Amino acid sequence: MLKVAVVGASGYTGIELLRILSGHSEVAVTCVTSERSAGKTVAEIFPSVRERYTQVLEPLKPERVAEKADFIFTALPHQTAMDVVPVFLEKGKKVVDLSADYRFLDAELYAAWYQPHKNPEMLVKAVYGLPEIRRAAIAETDLVGNPGCYPTSIILGLAPLLRNGLVDHRTIIADSKSAASGAGRGAKVDTLFCEVNEGFKAYGIAAHRHTPEIEQELSLLAGEQVTISFTPHLVPMDRGILSTIYGTLAKDVSVEEVLSLYDDFYGNEEFVRILPAGAYPSTLHVRGSNFCDIGLTIDRRTGRIIVVSAIDNLVKGASGQAVQNMNIMNGFPENLGLESLPLFP
Repeated sequence: MLKVAVVGASGYTGIELLRILSGHSEVAVTCVTSERSAGKTVAEIFPSVRERYTQVLEPLKPERVAEKADFIFTALPHQTAMDVVPVFLEKGKKVVDLSADYRFLDAELYAAWYQPHKNPEMLVKAVYGLPEIRRAAIAETDLVGNPGCYPTSIILGLAPLLRNGLVDHRTIIADSKSAASGAGRGAKVDTLFCEVNEGFKAYGIAAHRHTPEIEQELSLLAGEQVTISFTPHLVPMDRGILSTIYGTLAKDVSVEEVLSLYDDFYGNEEFVRILPAGAYPSTLHVRGSNFCDIGLTIDRRTGRIIVVSAIDNLVKGASGQAVQNMNIMNGFPENLGLESLPLFP
């Protein structure tokens, strides 16, 4: 039985990790931490898991966490993770970090969008944790930088096109809509009920921090620098992301040919579902699951391909993908703990 710690367990990604891990047959959660809720039980903070977790949330002391667990999820704010991840690795532990601290290859790029990195030498050791693209490397590493939610939806939507040179990468536009849980559990005016309910707005226009992460991975897929226009939006729902991605075709192909390409690219992937021609994904149909649903069409009037992808931002966009990475890193079946079908309605 693998002993697991969830560091930063009182946020949305933390509780989602606990929910998923409660159904995992090969792990035991032996340590949970929270700075703001230390001393309280997990059930006091999250009554939904009352019957499964009786642990008391501890303050974060890296050495103590390392004594109690062999595998560690760090669900901490950006910059905070880089203070503790090196300690866990020095103690011989494996880590999946859900912040942005280990997603970048270039420390200067991270610094430009976040803040200076405290251990930039570790970036080359970390693996970007998108299993459908980096499975072999994930299996060999001790440190995974778990992808962001928007990047997961966009990269999976575009990967087959870029890998096969079917889209002019200079023309890519990604228009994404996210549920309010993507902003985290902290109290913020912008995500109060009266600020979100009955509203729909764009934010982070031309400046969202996920932009360089998306461009880094798309550039690796394309074999050259990719720069995109990315605009996120906030919609009044609890969970889910829908990304609509546009790009000019580089070759004359049919929808059937492109769908066949996607089927081949993701043919052995349990968590990517390619929809048939004329069908498009909905966040309702992936809610609570680790699936990414993808549909597409070609606009013959403009010569553009339009790809639509849907994920649950807290599962495939965060905690579910983190567990998927943990499974790969430890040689477990990749779907272990993640077999649940979407919650519909």
